[in-house]
Amino acid sequence: MTDQDRLTPQYTPAQIDEFNKQLDGKTPQEVLTWAIDNVDGLYQTTAFGLTGLAALDMISKISLDRDETHLVPLIFLDTLHHFPETKELATTASDTYLAPLHTYTPPDVATAEEFATKYGDKLWESDEASYDYLVKVEPAARAYKELGVRAVITGRRRSQGADRADLKVLEVDERGLLKVNPLITWSFKEVKDYVDTEGVPYNPLLDKGYKSIGDWHSTALPDPNAASDAGERSGRWQGKAKSECGLHTNYFEMKKKFEQKTEAAA
Repeated sequence: MTDQDRLTPQYTPAQIDEFNKQLDGKTPQEVLTWAIDNVDGLYQTTAFGLTGLAALDMISKISLDRDETHLVPLIFLDTLHHFPETKELATTASDTYLAPLHTYTPPDVATAEEFATKYGDKLWESDEASYDYLVKVEPAARAYKELGVRAVITGRRRSQGADRADLKVLEVDERGLLKVNPLITWSFKEVKDYVDTEGVPYNPLLDKGYKSIGDWHSTALPDPNAASDAGERSGRWQGKAKSECGLHTNYFEMKKKFEQKTEAAA
């Protein structure tokens, strides 16, 4: 690891704990307002899932109340394997809310065909960890460095279960990146009701039964027998023992493993 991979934390662990106590039970809008007022280098990382879209709309409303256009720029990690509907939604959402959109792709490629040629066909099957690193982890790290990101707003919620069940409003990862999770207490229904009530644009795949939408090759309809919101992400990576794409796992571990594989193959 290098020093440039680490960020200087804005707050001490004790301060983060105190802020979490203060923000516990606050509405998403109150959490977002706090973040806008108190956090430097704040961006929203989003693949334009339903929760991210709700947060996007809330940020827009907060911004307009202050006679601003949009106070939190967006980072979209284009894996080159998104559904066409997701790519179209990224443009629509950015245009609708006049939100600055920063799109990052895997290193040194611009299309799925180029990705397959450079890194291997169906890499998500032959080396899933390397795939996750190339399409999400490395582009995100590059975005953070180039844009001066120090904190990100996420769309994670406790009701999604698995690693997300014990989320706090504020978290600091191993790099020092502050993660703000404003909608952790909301259910999928609450998010969908907000989106419908406020007329927020959303992915048309949701109307076909999808709930959590990622790459086309790792997204299926959710398990109809899964209990409540815990089954929301059951359509992701079906049959595999994973629940995250890499963005919310240890960055240094993923980077080290990828570099070791690259060196061994050289």
